[in-house]
Amino acid sequence: MNKIALKTPTVGKTVNRLRKQKQLTLDQLANQCGMSKSMLSQIERNETNPTLAIVWRLAEALGQSIDDLVRGEENPGSLQVVPANSIPVLHDPDGNYTLKILGPADLVNQIEWYELTINPGASLVSEPHERRTMEHLTILEGEVEIEAGDEHNTAKAGETVRYGSDRPHAIHNRTGKEARLIMVMLLGGG
Repeated sequence: MNKIALKTPTVGKTVNRLRKQKQLTLDQLANQCGMSKSMLSQIERNETNPTLAIVWRLAEALGQSIDDLVRGEENPGSLQVVPANSIPVLHDPDGNYTLKILGPADLVNQIEWYELTINPGASLVSEPHERRTMEHLTILEGEVEIEAGDEHNTAKAGETVRYGSDRPHAIHNRTGKEARLIMVMLLGGG
């Protein structure tokens, strides 16, 4: 896949609502994001799936996080079933990995969790997160090598790895098979 595709039915509706709340025209927001008015209009009408780069620019222009745009308005009921086609999926532009955003938007400053799929021979390389942030990886399928600062270790299906992600870190799939993991991030040591 050559571009990051974001699949969610709520991005357009959320962008439209936030744009109107901020009293921005389509032209104004499109100019701030460096895109055409027609492209923004298609996104707001959910006629096209924006790339992650476009969602990032929209989030910046609207003063929101990417997660806020992706999640939209959550149903406040106590028992919720999120349909599979409503779970946001981010694809790496180089086709290295796919991230399904599993956590709810209202916990984004405390805890985030994802289903991560890393293609054979590929990696997910990350810059340090905020101080005292911890990542917990449970390997569901395959085998991965984890780097956290100067430390390296390997984990396979059924194992869990925990490390401080407030330093440069990476997850490598050096095998010939896809690796599937659950990643949980506790932000700021929460």
